[in-house]
Amino acid sequence: MGLLRTEKLDIAYGEKKIVDQMNLDIPFGKITALVGANGSGKSTILRTMARLMRPSGGSVFLDGKNIHKQPTKQVAKQLAILPQHPLTPEGVTVSELVAYGRYPHQQGMRRIDDTDRQVIDWAVEATGLSELADQEVDNLSGGQRQRAWIAMALAQETSWLFLDEPTTFLDMTYQLDVLKLISKLNREEGRSVVMVVHDLNHAARFADYMIAIKSGTVVCEGEPRTIITESMLEHVFGVKADIIIDQRTNLPLCIPYDTVHNHSNKGVYQ
Repeated sequence: MGLLRTEKLDIAYGEKKIVDQMNLDIPFGKITALVGANGSGKSTILRTMARLMRPSGGSVFLDGKNIHKQPTKQVAKQLAILPQHPLTPEGVTVSELVAYGRYPHQQGMRRIDDTDRQVIDWAVEATGLSELADQEVDNLSGGQRQRAWIAMALAQETSWLFLDEPTTFLDMTYQLDVLKLISKLNREEGRSVVMVVHDLNHAARFADYMIAIKSGTVVCEGEPRTIITESMLEHVFGVKADIIIDQRTNLPLCIPYDTVHNHSNKGVYQ
């Protein structure tokens, strides 16, 4: 079982410390959402846990091993990440993009073999893109492009999937499509998911576990129905809100109605 945890994690940009001595245990087999206001440090924490950034102190352990001391390919067999603004190479088709996910499993100059092709086809089908497999990614809609990138991450065949605001710039329909896909992959494929989520109501609906962050510090963590409170919203997000229970899901819904004017994450990077 690939347990993921941070131990006394420090993160800094130059002389500016963003995270100080953070200890986290991320649940295996669950969807975990990192939430917080803009500038709270949540994306920085995600990138560091996913090995895109090196911490200034402390460690990130995956299955008991420090990921920053392991070879890149070895980590890429266990952990896949979809950054917030991925850049698609010009002229690349959906299938070609997804094939990039097989890189960690290839040795030397070996070409894609039958096993790779089966995984690629499965990832394309799992994300509902079979009819678009030969289309260039640049010609797809925003939601379709996002699904193509998720398919590439799936093709890595990792236990962990990291997503940095996967619904950014998508309309409501595509936001729900992407989040439902992530939920399906978690339930049916057993992928452990860690994602930065901007919309708190989306986090409450689709995440099993939430970590609320302010100024690089964990304020609270737990199941959505436990940590989504009026006091948390005021402290972490700087808003006053009513919380009701969604009768469809039996999960909390936040209805903001005012801001707290002295709220600030001043000087902290997202």
